Amino acid sequence: VQLQASGGGLVQPGGSLSLSCRASMGTFKTYTVGWFRQAPGKERDFVASIDWRGEATFHGDSVKGRFAISRNKWRNTVDLQMNNLRPEDTAVYYCAADPSPSAIGDYSGAAYAYWGQETQVTVSS
Repeated sequence: VQLQASGGGLVQPGGSLSLSCRASMGTFKTYTVGWFRQAPGKERDFVASIDWRGEATFHGDSVKGRFAISRNKWRNTVDLQMNNLRPEDTAVYYCAADPSPSAIGDYSGAAYAYWGQETQVTVSS
């Protein structure tokens, strides 16, 4: 499975962006998918994860109430809607996938076998 993340860009504080993760080769319809981010000089941070059915989701404490992960079964993507963005959300964002359902609870990212290329999100006025 090869993953591709898209949708990043520059946005003002308080603005919104929607990221999308898709499988450019293969399919992740039955995979757990997670979003992670890494800011310069900081460790990778868990953002959100979703099970293969799209029924169970987890969100990191720093994004709860502002970000929402979802699956679009028609487009075969996993999307991350980001609202009320803050400067501290600035980072490169990655999507990751794994066939194991238990990966949904892995906030370190170690359980994910497949990683996509990053997309940059910059929140600045």
